[in-house]
Amino acid sequence: MVQKQNGAVLITGTSTGVGRAAALLLDKKGYRVFAAVRKEKDAESLKNDASENLTPILMDVTKAEEIKFAADIVSKSVGDRGLVGLVNNAGFLVDGPIEYLSIDDLRWQFEVNVFGQIAVTQAFLPLIRKAKGRIINIGSTGGKIAFPFASALCASKFALEAFTDALRMELEPWGIEVILVEPGSIASAAPDKVEESFEKNFANMSPEAKAMYGDAYKFFVEGLIKSNRTGMPPEQVAGAIIEALEASKPKTRYFLSKEQMLLMLDLMLKKIMPDRSFDAMILKGWKLKNQN
Repeated sequence: MVQKQNGAVLITGTSTGVGRAAALLLDKKGYRVFAAVRKEKDAESLKNDASENLTPILMDVTKAEEIKFAADIVSKSVGDRGLVGLVNNAGFLVDGPIEYLSIDDLRWQFEVNVFGQIAVTQAFLPLIRKAKGRIINIGSTGGKIAFPFASALCASKFALEAFTDALRMELEPWGIEVILVEPGSIASAAPDKVEESFEKNFANMSPEAKAMYGDAYKFFVEGLIKSNRTGMPPEQVAGAIIEALEASKPKTRYFLSKEQMLLMLDLMLKKIMPDRSFDAMILKGWKLKNQN
């Protein structure tokens, strides 16, 4: 059911992937789209593929001054109509064995994936309130189940889930829906970047770290590259965002995966199995050697 057609929506992280797909799909459906990107070339690319109703905005979610500037621009444009939707999509992955993760890299993972989402939400919530709009956070199945070598990402997505739950309850008195979209593996246009990142990280690891984690870490990256090539299309996640925005009674969570039943089974088993038994199930097939 279309409920807020032709309203204004702000989406972060629209240079590629889910964010770009959602921005273009919302634009086609007649929404007034404000698409946040960090680079001018990405803004130009969006403008070339969209209608005049889409406005790219340069905004880094880790920079308070850019968030404020973007909020001022959007506020002046929409006025008392406000925003019918805020889609917090910006995010990235820090990977590697946690024993050797740089604390600066770990902090940056949270700066983008958590603190940036909160800062954007705080800045644009007054406009959401004006339209009694909706906040849609893009999480991950990694916010439900943690995996080796994805500790930083999973921790940030677990935090985003808690933030979403708390915000949903806080805003319920005003009828403002706060929704979490949690996709599994998503096809990427640039899987080679994952391999490049691994090569860089692996080169910086000590011989001791390579001996302990090298094979398993490489196994993780190979799986990640495969999922980036064979995962669900970004347009499928964009479709879930549209549903969350337009449904008369949206779900609080949208789980998406090419292997939906397997994902739901894993989530059920996570709840009922002892931790060590579930760990053993996840680790089966991984190349982590017993050091005892």
